[in-house]
Amino acid sequence: MEIILDVTDLHIEFHDHDQPEVAVEDFDLMLGKGEIVGIVGESGSGKSMSALAIAGLLNRKSLTKSGRIMFDGQDLLTCDRKTLRSYQGDEISIIFQEPMTSLNPVKRIGWQVEEPLYIHHPEIDRKARKEMAIAALLSVGLENAVDVYYMYPHELSGGMRQRVMIAAAMIGNPKILIADEPTTALDVTVQAQIVELLKKLNRERGTSIIFISHDLSLVNQLCQRVIVMQQGNIVESGRTSEVFKRPRNPYTKKLIAAIPKIDLSRNEE
Repeated sequence: MEIILDVTDLHIEFHDHDQPEVAVEDFDLMLGKGEIVGIVGESGSGKSMSALAIAGLLNRKSLTKSGRIMFDGQDLLTCDRKTLRSYQGDEISIIFQEPMTSLNPVKRIGWQVEEPLYIHHPEIDRKARKEMAIAALLSVGLENAVDVYYMYPHELSGGMRQRVMIAAAMIGNPKILIADEPTTALDVTVQAQIVELLKKLNRERGTSIIFISHDLSLVNQLCQRVIVMQQGNIVESGRTSEVFKRPRNPYTKKLIAAIPKIDLSRNEE
């Protein structure tokens, strides 16, 4: 398998207090082309912090980063800002947990889906951008794409807004999509639809996906490999099927034991 992202010994520290606070320690990830890898753990485990570092979104002065994040022959931790920005939103895209806070409430949906094209592909004219935006909205299952194009975020449901975010993230056909808790704010039915959509994009476009979640049942449905994090450290990793069937670490066993189980043996009275 072709490796397109190689993260080695990623270490993240905060310096907001008297003593440094380690958020991520010795994080490693090799992501193959077309692979879906899940990162799981409780809140504060370091999973989202690791993803933000890969996306180049950790720039606080009170924070230090070390290690390597190799992509396209570049170390994203040490490359210049111009090089990093050339990848952000084009080669590497990210979608977040709550689309209502990610979408601009005073901009129409069409403009927001087209925004990556404004930034990375200024050679594309206005008509072509609109056509690409509508096609992107259709590709994520928004059948009334032309109507949605002219709407504002508050006019859409939570599931529709998340599909818009995915359309905006995918319009440049990125090599890597980072999905940071993309289903947390959605109901169970819509969660399943978003997972199926991510599977479809991976299958049809070959997009590599890093899927971050505390919901192990979703990770089990979507991901080929899984990384389990606790207090900034990787405590277990491997093929998803193997980790779920034969977890080795006590923390992983605890997470798997907490997955809700539905008793299908009882008949309705």
